[in-house]
Amino acid sequence: MHAGTICCDRTGLRSDICVMKGDVRTNSASSSIFLFTSSTNNNTKPEKIKPYTRKWETSVMDTVQELNLITKDSNKSSDRVCDVYHDVPAVFFSTGGYTGNVYHEFNDGIIPLFITSQHYNKKVVFVIVEYHDWWEMKYGDVVSQLSDYPLVDFNGDTRTHCFKEATVGLRIHDELTVNSSLVIGNQTIVDFRNVLDRGYSHRIQSLTQEETEANVTALDFKKKPKLVILSRNGSSRAILNENLLVELAEKTGFNVEVLRPQKTTEMAKIYRSLNTSDVMIGVHGAAMTHFLFLKPKTVFIQIIPLGTDWAAETYYGEPAKKLGLKYVGYKIAPKESSLYEEYGKDDPVIRDPDSLNDKGWEYTKKIYLQGQNVKLDLRRFRETLTRSYDFSIRRRFREDYLLHRED
Repeated sequence: MHAGTICCDRTGLRSDICVMKGDVRTNSASSSIFLFTSSTNNNTKPEKIKPYTRKWETSVMDTVQELNLITKDSNKSSDRVCDVYHDVPAVFFSTGGYTGNVYHEFNDGIIPLFITSQHYNKKVVFVIVEYHDWWEMKYGDVVSQLSDYPLVDFNGDTRTHCFKEATVGLRIHDELTVNSSLVIGNQTIVDFRNVLDRGYSHRIQSLTQEETEANVTALDFKKKPKLVILSRNGSSRAILNENLLVELAEKTGFNVEVLRPQKTTEMAKIYRSLNTSDVMIGVHGAAMTHFLFLKPKTVFIQIIPLGTDWAAETYYGEPAKKLGLKYVGYKIAPKESSLYEEYGKDDPVIRDPDSLNDKGWEYTKKIYLQGQNVKLDLRRFRETLTRSYDFSIRRRFREDYLLHRED
């Protein structure tokens, strides 16, 4: 691109992205980004863009702030000069939309931010539209691994920020993943996970030190594989016999931790628990996004309630495999669902979930997501636990063998 130009790619299904090059200036009062040029032949037309990655979903995009990208003649303009000059590029994106749901925070925001900005090697400024203090508190550790500069609140900071180049919008590939063939430097989802590892490492060291000083004794995970149950806090898709599942897992040979993350739970604490685990178990839902915190070659068991097969595999199962996890999708039998007693074995809700899902998202949401709990058949589930235990023991043995051979 030449200086003084705006170039937009609107061919993507999931997001639009525009690049501005030259004298780029923010004007938050008019929701605009100006590109000043002295060229007398500049016929660049104004552009509009909503910098959020669910372009096809009209209902949520209607709530996202739109930005105006406008070319101005620097010889005629009386607009304010720069209050803050940046000598690195900017990336503009929104933390509106579905932000507040951990799946969307990673899938629609953090991973696309990595894809869009990683090639700048941290020499980039992030300008956030619809900025939230809590978002920066929650993800600041990760964002600091992508940029060396403070975040700019587009609406809250009314100063004119000036850049030589700006990317407006984020690139997104697929569900919770990175397509290396589309990334400068051929980065993968494993490289994204390495960013998480670096981002949380300092805080994890502090947590460990705090526990040491408080004489908190951790389980000896070196002797037994560690299994984490990601427990749901809501009124749906809970494991009703979770206490018996814990007992069974312990009898199988695991050290067991039940993790019940709240919206206010520090991400570093969740990361620490899962990063040191051999197996994670959870019922399909947004919290399964935390499989990203598991180390490659560990086990992720997703319990799949009735009527959620496609979503479970598409949003979490397939992405988990791309991260290099040993993924196990445990599809519950009808009798393991609370819907079995509620509707009876002959009801289409039980016999033919696809026919209900075909009626639309509202049916799926009300019946299978909001109205269903799980009571595991532990005799049936024991086989999954045993195989996961054996797999974990073999993996640990191989890793120890390779480590000692190198020594």
